[in-house]
Amino acid sequence: MKDAQPRTIYLKDYQEPDYWIDQTDLTFRLGEDYTDVTAVLQVRLNKNKQHEHLPNLVLDGTDMQLLSVSIDNQPLDSSLYSLTTENLSLPVNAEQFTATINTRIKPQENTSLEGLYRSNDMFCTQCEAEGFRKITYYLDRPDVMAKFSTTIIADPKKYPVMLSNGNLIADENLDDGLRKVKWEDPFKKPCYLFALVAGDLACVDDEFITHSGRKVALKLFTEATNVDKCEHALLSLKRAMKWDEEVYGREYDLDIFMIVAVDHFNMGAMENKGLNIFNSSCVLAKPETATDGTYQRIEAIVAHEYFHNWSGNRVTCRDWFQLSLKEGFTVFRDAEFSADMNSRPVKRIEDANFLRTMQFPEDAGPTSHPVRPASYIEISNFYTLTVYEKGAEVVRMIHNIVGKEGFRKGSDLYFSRHDGQAVTTEDFVKAMEEANDVDLALFRRWYTQSGTPVVHVSDNYDAANKRYTLTVKQNCPPTPGQAEKVPFHIPFAVGLIDALGNDMPLDEQGNTTLVLDVKEAEQTFTFNNISEQPLPSLARDFSAPVKVEYPYTRDQLMFLMSHDNDGFNRWDAGQKLAVDIIKELVEQQRAGMTLALDERLVTAYKSLLTGSSLDKAMLTKMLALPSEDYVAEECDVIYPLSIHVARDFVRRTLAVKLHKQFKTCFDANNTQKAYQPTAEDIAERSLKNICLSYLTLADEQGIELSWQQYQQANNMTDRFSALSILENAVSVKARDYAEQALASFYQQWQRDAQMIEQWLSVQAGGEYTDLEKIQQLMQHNAFDMKNPNKVRALIGVFANRNKVHFHRDDGAGYAFLADQVLVLNRLNPQMASRLLTPITRWRRYDEMRGALMKEQLQRIMKEKDLSKDVYEIVSKSLK
Repeated sequence: MKDAQPRTIYLKDYQEPDYWIDQTDLTFRLGEDYTDVTAVLQVRLNKNKQHEHLPNLVLDGTDMQLLSVSIDNQPLDSSLYSLTTENLSLPVNAEQFTATINTRIKPQENTSLEGLYRSNDMFCTQCEAEGFRKITYYLDRPDVMAKFSTTIIADPKKYPVMLSNGNLIADENLDDGLRKVKWEDPFKKPCYLFALVAGDLACVDDEFITHSGRKVALKLFTEATNVDKCEHALLSLKRAMKWDEEVYGREYDLDIFMIVAVDHFNMGAMENKGLNIFNSSCVLAKPETATDGTYQRIEAIVAHEYFHNWSGNRVTCRDWFQLSLKEGFTVFRDAEFSADMNSRPVKRIEDANFLRTMQFPEDAGPTSHPVRPASYIEISNFYTLTVYEKGAEVVRMIHNIVGKEGFRKGSDLYFSRHDGQAVTTEDFVKAMEEANDVDLALFRRWYTQSGTPVVHVSDNYDAANKRYTLTVKQNCPPTPGQAEKVPFHIPFAVGLIDALGNDMPLDEQGNTTLVLDVKEAEQTFTFNNISEQPLPSLARDFSAPVKVEYPYTRDQLMFLMSHDNDGFNRWDAGQKLAVDIIKELVEQQRAGMTLALDERLVTAYKSLLTGSSLDKAMLTKMLALPSEDYVAEECDVIYPLSIHVARDFVRRTLAVKLHKQFKTCFDANNTQKAYQPTAEDIAERSLKNICLSYLTLADEQGIELSWQQYQQANNMTDRFSALSILENAVSVKARDYAEQALASFYQQWQRDAQMIEQWLSVQAGGEYTDLEKIQQLMQHNAFDMKNPNKVRALIGVFANRNKVHFHRDDGAGYAFLADQVLVLNRLNPQMASRLLTPITRWRRYDEMRGALMKEQLQRIMKEKDLSKDVYEIVSKSLK
């Protein structure tokens, strides 16, 4: 901060702009020391607003030099306009006019990675949310939609590839040896979707034939050394294009679709119209360098950005408070796509587990906010799990309420009604209501109320009348700014299971799962003709993002693990059983007692390993214990080291007592064949590797198996799994193997950026990697503080996953994180604010650790020139 606290922006204050921009013509002259930008803007008065006189045209702009400005070709003297560090205010004499603005920027000095910047030897852009104002002065807001043309002038020897949105309409060599290209986008768009790329890049080509028979050229640009890593992304793109036509009736609208891989990028990818820019780690893959998880992540992210062509580009958000309009909807769409491409139950488990582990704490923390926030200081801070992941769950609940066909009718109406417009979440909900003749008035509370609702369920069985009742009570804990909550509309899917493990019919149609509309603080639902006392299966398929409380016994949870026909609830029963047992062990550890494991967990896991009713992907999920973060979320007070000790004890006990079963399962899935990233092969490898992780905990033979797998693996999934297992193993031999593996890994892959990120992350999260080792790695040639991927891989992984050393008793881990946040505050404020999360929830931790975290937040708060990004997160955390 400088002189005052950053200004808070409120949704209630939204107003349309005084002017619209209909056409934007940009010319970039790219240079090594600086870049000159000319923006020609066709501007007209917004006649929806009342004006007593023509207001000044106030344009957003920062971090650039204004060279000149003119109105209708008449240059303006500096005395005629007002220029601040954030705005350019121009006098206006007509309702319609042309503004020409010349600016100079220095992309090579732009470490924020917003606007136009350099990544290695390449020029690239990132304009969402407010990066365009670092390129030229403009109405940098999503409701101002214009047609764009982009002319790029540069040295063709250094920058043979010059790209922008839309279609290439001109390409010529100039007399001075430079080259000029011109791109034109026929569709109106807000400036946050503008993109430019220039560099010495190789191109991998493909094509897609649309449903109507149009040929679309597909081009993926990357550095020449990475051309063998593009096939999977292009295949994923074509699958996504076909799926969107079949499921949503959405056909691509340009003749070309381009993707560019960039090493320096704050996010995963960006859906710029026709020119998607991707973080290299989210688009490049081959078996030798990418794990199964990377293949699946690339498929999902490529699909996500492509789906934005309609849910985000053709129909965009009116203002940034509506961010979930495009992001929540598109996350839902990409989740459904991934479910169709792979295992639907496993995908649902992964999404729900991520939400519970990461978003639920956000809901309960100091930065808690609704899916549609009411205010912000820095919009970049609202690219959150609440907006994205919970936003997707809100869309999914609408899908659960209106059904698959009804949701398609609603989306068709939404797209046709609002094509080419900037709209709100209210417009989306209205389309769903009108298309299905339903009332979603109460449902809208999901967009305006923050926090995670808790659903308490009790039941009663009347044997004489064969009547079973469920009483459902809901409440939502207070969150910042919202002390009192009104009831949500919760679609609550339930099933009833008999003593033999069969689903019982719940209505005359024989349905075995019903979605109950829970709309009140307390409701009772009655089921008739229930022949025996049932066991309820609640919130099937995670039908709503809520916490469910029902007094299951451990024996009942074991029964559900074996018999529930809902895949998600079968997994969830196992998680509940394990959490309950681990929490008991935490209390034993804190009391200084000898740890003793409830044998029922051993029995349950033995049943999983020896049974045959689960597919391999589901079995892998069932065998994975709840993470330390998941357990922590279920604790009233977080004692991170006690949780670590308790969970580790469970793993080791299971490994020893079920050694024979784990070994049998490992051998059955340790097949030797060529690598394929198919769902079946991915499931087989995941099952083999989770068994290997247990075997390595059991004895030296398991360690030898891991070392052997590392040396002989024909794919990165098996190799990296073995490396990670060895890095977290205890014995002297394991430590020796781990050091050898790390050295050989680096030697082989030191020139591959994505592999080095993996190399950093496996060490950062390693149980035996202490703070001193992290500080040493920061001095390694492989680390670069200006590269977000490297920062996430080392500092982010250490702070979020290395529970033992980050949470050490003296608070040095917290002080280390604060030091790095202060460095990044000057380099890249977005990255700085995102690193803060582990210490913002200081109130949840034991008194000693909470005080140490708070101390570091207070230290950051005292820093001069604190960015808006960091100030907002820290100030809210300390309230």
